[in-house]
Amino acid sequence: MAINKLKLKVEGLTKIIRQLVKELQITTNLAQGTLTAFQLHLGEKEWNKLVEELKEVEKRDLNPEEKKLDLDVE
Repeated sequence: MAINKLKLKVEGLTKIIRQLVKELQITTNLAQGTLTAFQLHLGEKEWNKLVEELKEVEKRDLNPEEKKLDLDVE
């Protein structure tokens, strides 16, 4: 009896995970399409300029001292 319940729960979770994977794939495709459209809209020169600016911002934001996780919860 307990094994049947466990089997049903596993099957239910499997269905949920499959649906989540499908939704993630749809979201990924949408994001890629949006980036491609944005890239085409800007043109290669402006796109490359934007990518370089974002890389610089990312480098500045990766300061190890600021990125430590504070786990001191009271």
